[in-house]
Amino acid sequence: MKNLKKVTTVLLLAVCSVFFFSCSKDKDPEPKQLTPGETLSGTPWETTNAKNNKGENVALNDANVSNFVGFAYFKADGTFTMYNLDDSPKMHGDWTVSADGKTRTIVAKNDAGAVLFTRVVDITVLTKQEFTYRIYPNSNDKTVYFDIIHTPTTHAEPKQ
Repeated sequence: MKNLKKVTTVLLLAVCSVFFFSCSKDKDPEPKQLTPGETLSGTPWETTNAKNNKGENVALNDANVSNFVGFAYFKADGTFTMYNLDDSPKMHGDWTVSADGKTRTIVAKNDAGAVLFTRVVDITVLTKQEFTYRIYPNSNDKTVYFDIIHTPTTHAEPKQ
């Protein structure tokens, strides 16, 4: 009986110490929730696919999407540079993403800083793994569109 009390006491102390030491106050901090702009500027992007309004893949050299294909580098200071897949320069300028993450605006500029054009697109996916936006060949017809799909890349930004 004496041994049973000792074994029970040791087991009880072991169980209590497991609970005590597993309840640490040094919990890992919650990962910071990124804003849409931080998500976009957090990585370089490469166009890896395009889909039409029927969900079908569209070749990246198709005339409907080829102007939107390449590498994109959105910087935290609100500037961007884009290159074709052969590393030739495409455009540069300023960018923003709406606070709700639903639209991205780029303001393309020439080397003198004059605005060439402004383009606002609907964002359909914006995560750390994918950035997809939608383009409409005819802005008056929202039934025909192409989704331009980008994924993160390790491709270094070309030197100009």
